[in-house]
Amino acid sequence: MRSSGKMLLLTSALSFLVMGCMTTPAISGGNSPTDGYTIHVQAPHMMADGTVGGPYHHYCKGISNELLQCQLYASTDPNAKLVAIEYFIAKDLARKNVPLVQWNRAFHDHQVEIDTGRVQILDIEDPAKVKALAEAAGKTDGVIFHLWDKNKVVPDGTVSIPTSLGHVYRTE
Repeated sequence: MRSSGKMLLLTSALSFLVMGCMTTPAISGGNSPTDGYTIHVQAPHMMADGTVGGPYHHYCKGISNELLQCQLYASTDPNAKLVAIEYFIAKDLARKNVPLVQWNRAFHDHQVEIDTGRVQILDIEDPAKVKALAEAAGKTDGVIFHLWDKNKVVPDGTVSIPTSLGHVYRTE
């Protein structure tokens, strides 16, 4: 009985220590991959099942001259669930490296999407900066990986590939 009590006490102490580590913020010095998602765009998507989803709030950052990556949320609530990831890839890079049949299945032209008027660049007051950002985005193709269906309590491992409203299939 004495041994069981010690084991219970040790297990409890270890559990408390582990839980404490899980809730203690990491000390990273302020530099992490999540820094810099400051470009805020809102746009709806054509979901894989043909329904309209969103609009989704895209929080994006450039990670190279040819690639922008975005975290997508269904709202701007501080505790909103991350529901998708989108990559903005320079058109020449995407079109040289993705076969046409796969591009038509999974990618979309951001200039075509912007031209529909459904894309909003938020949190920037200067119209010249908004225009420059839209022009830069128009030179990219996008691919979206939707991770968490709105009808699911938790993400279940299903990934769908929505596209933009107004998606136009390429022939060359």
